[in-house]
Amino acid sequence: MKKVVIVVLHIGFWACYLIIIMIMLGLLLKNGTYEQSRIDLFYKYLFGFAFLPAFISFYEFYYLIFPNYSKYKNRNRTIIYSVIALIVAALIGTVFISLINGDKLLFNWREDFFEGLFFIFIIALIFGIVASVLRGFITWFNEIKLKETLRQRNHEMEMALVKSQLDPHFLFNTINNIDVLIMKNASQASSYLNKLSDIMRFMLFETKTEKVALSKEIEYIEKYIELQKIRTANSNYINFEVRGSFIGKTIAPMVFIPFIENAFKHTTNKKLDNAITITVIIHNTFIKLECVNKLDAKRKLKQESNGLGNELIQKRLQLIYPDNHILEISNTNDVYAVHLTINDE
Repeated sequence: MKKVVIVVLHIGFWACYLIIIMIMLGLLLKNGTYEQSRIDLFYKYLFGFAFLPAFISFYEFYYLIFPNYSKYKNRNRTIIYSVIALIVAALIGTVFISLINGDKLLFNWREDFFEGLFFIFIIALIFGIVASVLRGFITWFNEIKLKETLRQRNHEMEMALVKSQLDPHFLFNTINNIDVLIMKNASQASSYLNKLSDIMRFMLFETKTEKVALSKEIEYIEKYIELQKIRTANSNYINFEVRGSFIGKTIAPMVFIPFIENAFKHTTNKKLDNAITITVIIHNTFIKLECVNKLDAKRKLKQESNGLGNELIQKRLQLIYPDNHILEISNTNDVYAVHLTINDE
């Protein structure tokens, strides 16, 4: 919370308190006729009884007691400090009234000193509690804002990490394949080059927002798959399917692509039919990715998602879809399967 807002809260609180006191005093004086000296004495007693101990106790708790408890979490020490602070505030108010002239308006301070001390102690206690509640609220609010700021920065950092670690082998291989294709089929090479350009543009610009249209995410995946197909003559190598309507649907950018990249990275036998099966299922209440790839039975590969690792992918999912997604990964000798469901209610 900004300091200006905190200052305004404090000023507003004390202004309201003083207004209430003045209204009560006005009602009291309205019912009787008092000399000016007696009215002045009213104000002095009021200052010593209702304002001075309240003010002292409030800021003792606000700046000393509550921060001390928040830092050390020592309940016994906090109770002792609180009692001492309340006694100090009450004594100051009591002594102040005792030093006023001998007119016994509110309390007979010489005869009933401890009775007056007790009443002022209660006032100090009330304002100590109010101060703790206010300081606690401000602390809670600041922690919420800090967590939100850290969450946003973490989101930005992890998105930058995802973007910066797009598989460089994919880029190099794609560029080399397009270069070779230029001599054979310039038109097709140009088409692939445009797809690569669109992919790079998506990575650089579309990922700056928290959500993108699901249609753009799917378009990105389709172009990525088309570029991967350059490396094989087997047209049945990849099976990609979208079920349902993506109209009006949004999703976090590049949330599916690490798993898809991972599938291409670790599918070594490009002669297999349906070596990679990618299915996006769109429902009214959820969006689901099913990505299954066949592994080389002779090589037991420990798959990682684009060098980022499943742990980082899961952290990012928890960050952008906290408790709102289900990620299931199974890894057998010959099949690696990812099932990611994102609730979209």
